[in-house]
Amino acid sequence: MSALGPKVRVLAATLVISAAGLAGIKRDEGDVRKVYLDPVGIPTVCVGHTATVTHKDVGKTYSAETCTYLLKQDTRQAVAAVQRLVKAPLTQQQFDALVSFTFNVGVANFQSSTLLKQFNAGQCHAAADQFQRWNKARGKVLRGLTIRRAHEAAALREDCP
Repeated sequence: MSALGPKVRVLAATLVISAAGLAGIKRDEGDVRKVYLDPVGIPTVCVGHTATVTHKDVGKTYSAETCTYLLKQDTRQAVAAVQRLVKAPLTQQQFDALVSFTFNVGVANFQSSTLLKQFNAGQCHAAADQFQRWNKARGKVLRGLTIRRAHEAAALREDCP
């Protein structure tokens, strides 16, 4: 409970990602304006953008405005998935955490996850415990993913009833 009273829970379909949610994704993904290869060799730029960059683009620089645009476009699919798949009422902070997670692991992985099943079943704390299982890329534990999952779990758990 916050100093202002209980956290407001609403249906996911009524929410959009907040400025704090976008800032969290930026914090955890990083905001790199030059195309680079991520820890598992995927060409990446801006805030985790991979859709339109290739190995040929490594070293190419993007503007801050372009990176902001790409982040807003890239989060649309994750937002839509959380709006559609999450059936349990949740807070804005929980919504943002689930969008961050979905943005990073992909809609298919979120849709089939035990995390989603437990959250929808009202098992908020058990769902938060699931984040730590998603700290690998191509089977390799990544420190950055471990830290990100801790942020997402804490955000989900903080508003658990």
